Amino acid sequence: MKQLQNEALVLLQKLIVTQSFSKEEEQTAEILNDFFVQRGIPTERLQHNVWVKNKYFDATKPTILLNSHHDTVKPNKQYTRDPFSPDIEEGILYGLGSNDAGGPLVSLAACFLHFYERQDLNFNLIYAATAEEEISGNNGVEIVLPELGDIYFGIVGEPTKMDIAIAEKGLFVIDCIAHGKSGHAAREEGENAIYKALKDIEWFRTFEFPEESEMLGKVKMSVTIINAGVQHNVVPESCQFTVDIRTTDKYNNQQALEIIKKHVDCEVIPRSTRLNPSFVPKEHPMVQSGMALGRTIYASPTTSDQALMSGFPTFKMGPGDSARSHTANEYIYVEEINKGIEIYIEMLEKFNQTDH
Repeated sequence: MKQLQNEALVLLQKLIVTQSFSKEEEQTAEILNDFFVQRGIPTERLQHNVWVKNKYFDATKPTILLNSHHDTVKPNKQYTRDPFSPDIEEGILYGLGSNDAGGPLVSLAACFLHFYERQDLNFNLIYAATAEEEISGNNGVEIVLPELGDIYFGIVGEPTKMDIAIAEKGLFVIDCIAHGKSGHAAREEGENAIYKALKDIEWFRTFEFPEESEMLGKVKMSVTIINAGVQHNVVPESCQFTVDIRTTDKYNNQQALEIIKKHVDCEVIPRSTRLNPSFVPKEHPMVQSGMALGRTIYASPTTSDQALMSGFPTFKMGPGDSARSHTANEYIYVEEINKGIEIYIEMLEKFNQTDH
């Protein structure tokens, strides 16, 4: 175990030193690829995404996906340390991406290594280090999933203090356009698009979707931007406003969009409906395996690549603390990584002893 923990720490330090902003992850993909190749493990790669399978992969067994991302945001302007210097001070590892999501990324890698040569598993393992998570890009986990075959369950590595996020709200944004007719403001001319928009804006403010999620609560809609008019004496012919929508497991994004279109008069243009909500019941054997180790279940307020895995159940779990993500002087405790590796392994060992 100690060797695995040391290897994970060294890997994370190499990753921190190497810039890996979203869409610029080529070098960290190489580091991750080499990490496995040097251990005699065949790798597969698509653009900046790298994945590996356990040695005795058996297509008749269910497959568990271990996934985390190796891209980072750009450094917060308030950094006082070098964001690319992986310094360890008093048990704390500093550096950009150390917490989000370097800690979970390398902990899952170590967990995969632990099980790689095991012949007694009643499941397969795929470890995938993917790109563009921080920008919900199109060339990350979304292009990898079709290459992996059927997935029984997915563990998404994000900083959760090793508790289990069994639910996560979805997100989509719509641009709405209320159409009117231009005219002179001094005369009874035109149709004021702002007045038309107000009716729909009020609907977004007051409407409540009938079903409420036990874990995620209500679908939330917020009008966040509004634009209309060209000058004070011209009746505006159009009014555009933007709505931020957070969905729950009761309504996927497409279902929510259809309900919206039925209730408003304005033109509704979705930017994307890819980032769907997720939920896995606490009765699921994988969740139960984690809960047996004293891990707490909760609903996550933040979006992750979990939103792109609608074809199979997932939960989000990893060392570190989401509150540190994207902050200046980002850090993770070395002991959090060590404990994360232990808990991942113990959880999969328990799952291996259950019927599923």
